[in-house]
Formats: sequence, structure tokens, C-alpha cells
Amino acid sequence: MILAIDWAVFIEKLVLIIAVVSGSLVIAMYSTYMERKVAAVLQDRRGPSRAGPFGILQPLADGLKLFFKEEIIPNFSSKFLFILGPCLAMLTAMMVGAVIPWGNHVHLFGRDISLQIADVNIGILYVFGVVSMGVYGIMIGGWASNNKFSLMGALRAASQIISYELAMGLALIALLMVTGTLSLKEMVGGQMDHWWNIFKQPLGFLIFLICAFAECNRTPFDLAEAENELVGGYHTEYSSMKLGFYLFAEYINMFLSSAVMVSLFFGGYDIPFVNDVHLAENIGANWAAILQGLCLFGKIVFFLFLFMWVRWTIPRFRYDQLMNLGWKILIPLSLFNMVITGGLILLKLNHWHF
Repeated sequence: MILAIDWAVFIEKLVLIIAVVSGSLVIAMYSTYMERKVAAVLQDRRGPSRAGPFGILQPLADGLKLFFKEEIIPNFSSKFLFILGPCLAMLTAMMVGAVIPWGNHVHLFGRDISLQIADVNIGILYVFGVVSMGVYGIMIGGWASNNKFSLMGALRAASQIISYELAMGLALIALLMVTGTLSLKEMVGGQMDHWWNIFKQPLGFLIFLICAFAECNRTPFDLAEAENELVGGYHTEYSSMKLGFYLFAEYINMFLSSAVMVSLFFGGYDIPFVNDVHLAENIGANWAAILQGLCLFGKIVFFLFLFMWVRWTIPRFRYDQLMNLGWKILIPLSLFNMVITGGLILLKLNHWHF
């Protein structure tokens, strides 16, 4: 039958989807705790310390507070779009996790189970498509609020995200020329027990990292919610869990952007200085997959820390500086990187002769 369903694969993928979504939400929740603790260390304070030991229950307290706050929808807003905005922001943030390889595979119930929800051969294009949709969540929310500050924040966010997506895409073209594939699984596989892509594309990585900060609306690129200019930016009129969705989407975007960067440039779940094939033969595929997953999360936590470190170190750009950096510096640099990479690949194919 054409429509016959392999229930084993269906259950595997369903469990993996639940695990990835739940994990992303929990990590996003505790990223807020980590952010406050990192800020406290950098500013010589203690940070959250009252809710539970070392303040580890603070994210739960914040979530409950948001959940029980009064739900306000402005009278003159477009109610359907007002609700759709944060839902769309949250949905697009979660969807990126579908193509990220979280590990190699585990052997359970006589089956090899891949730790990737969907190994599509155009994985990185899927990531770009979903990330591009994220701007609609912000734009719809800002416009539906019927508030000039919200609309200004939404316009800033839209122009910023579109501008930096161009530089990010051009930086990735050079990487695709080197790897020869769009599949994240194959990109990670190509780095296993070999040189990571960061050594092949250092400039491409630097451009991608800066654009990731801009895409996530993180300082110094948080002009979309500049409180000293726009009250609260695009989510000025939001309260309760709709505001929570916007705030959560930012932290989920940080987590999944870090996961994409690690997969593209830092070997994904590859354990450095260890032959993963020999490791799996010695301790078993399941234990190897667990260690690889822990290694992946260790790399992601480093990037999350970098996001937070930069936030509390560098002041916010002016809007003209932000646009100049995107259009006049990063896009030309990306094109330069692409031309140099193409030239080196041609030289290599020609056995290093002109």
C-alpha cells in the first residue's frame, strides 16, 4: 500500500519530536537563569538566590508569574493577528530543531534509531526558510498592536533580520562550496575525525556568528526592543504568556542557532581528539551516542555563554551603525570570502597550478 505507515518509525519520530521540543523549552527556561547568573558574575553581584537552592527554581517562579498575569488585548488591535504573532514566533523558533543531528544513532529494540528528526538533503535551506518566517511573528505582532512604538520595533526587526540574512546566506555559500552538501547530517559526518569546518572557513564562521547575534535580536543588535527609545519594542502591548512566548522564542532561537553553528563549523556531535568509530566499537553505540550528545551540548552551552557574555560587555549600536555593518561590511566580506574560496577550490582541482 502506498499510504502504509511504518508504526515503529512513526513512534520513534514522535518520541524524538517530544524530546527535542521539551528539551528546547527546558533549556530556554534555564537559559534565563544562566543569563542572570552570568550577568551577576560580570557585574559582581549574586544574581537569583532566593527561589530554591542557588536560585535554581527562579525560572519556574518567573513562568508562573507570567502565566497568572492578567491577559490584556488592546481594544483597537487586530485580535486574531495579535494572538497569531507570538504563536508564529514560537512555532518558527521550534521548527529549526527538526533537521539538527543531535547524535549519531542508538540501537534499541533491535533497530538503529537516528537521533535526527528529519535528515532532509536540503537541511540548511530548510533552516533558512524557517528562520525567514520568524520575521512574520515579530512583524505581525508589532503591526497588530496598533501602537507606533510596537510598529517601529517591528519595522526595525524586519529590516535588521532581512539585511543580516543576506550576509549569513552568502557566508554559507562558501562553506557549501567546501563541503559539497546541504545536508546537516552529511556536514557533521564530513567533520568526524577530520578537520572541523572552522579551520576551513574562519572568516565565514565569523560572519555567520555576527549575523546569528543579529538574527536573534541580541545585544548589540537588540534595536528592535530598545527600551530607551521604543518603550519595549514590538512586544510593548503584550502581557502574560503571549509576552512569554516572545521572550521564550528569543532563547530558543539562541539555543538552536548555537546548535546550527556547532553542526556547521565545530563538528556537531564529534568528540574532539577521539576516534568516534573506535569509541563506538569499544563501549557500544548507545554509550557512544550519549557521550556524543553530551559533547554537542557542551559546545552549545559555550555559545550560549558567548551570547550572554557579549550582551553584558558591548553597548548597543545606533541603527545607522547596525545597517552600515550589515550592508557595507558583512555583505562585501561574504562576497570576498566566496570568491577566495572558489579560487582556492579551482587551484586545488588544478593541482595548485595557475
